[in-house]
Amino acid sequence: MAPGTKIGTDPSGKPVDVRTYRGMIGSLMYLTSSRSDIMFSTCLCARYQANPKESHVSAVKRIFRYLKGTVDLGLWYPKYTSFELTAYTDADHASCMLDRKSTSCHIQFLGDKLVSWASKKQLCVSTLTAKEEYVAVASCCSQVLWMRTQLQDYGFHFNKIPM
Repeated sequence: MAPGTKIGTDPSGKPVDVRTYRGMIGSLMYLTSSRSDIMFSTCLCARYQANPKESHVSAVKRIFRYLKGTVDLGLWYPKYTSFELTAYTDADHASCMLDRKSTSCHIQFLGDKLVSWASKKQLCVSTLTAKEEYVAVASCCSQVLWMRTQLQDYGFHFNKIPM
């Protein structure tokens, strides 16, 4: 999605077939399991499945055009690399035009291998950017703690996890 693009309900827009739009979103959601670069845009477009308009379809088609131009991108997991757990998180301030809620995104790496990612609209409305960042960090921390517990079962122990 182009930087600065805002997608809203578009009340004056022309309605489109809901089944077709949901099918397009479903295809993109399937692709997010191996293409983390489209996670944010896909989740943003998925919010308008109940009443899609032509502007939403054009945003989804833009994602499909991006995928067509980047067929050679994907996840690559080399055999011999480092094995440290690292996490990154971010949030945007009040990006949803409907309820002014922010969206949190976080990713986790084992060494240089991307193993987990998520993009989700926050449940609360934040009045300050610092508060929404705290909500995003809390979500990321819960995922990191779960991953750490799972890795301990396999004999990997992490005392300090950079975030």
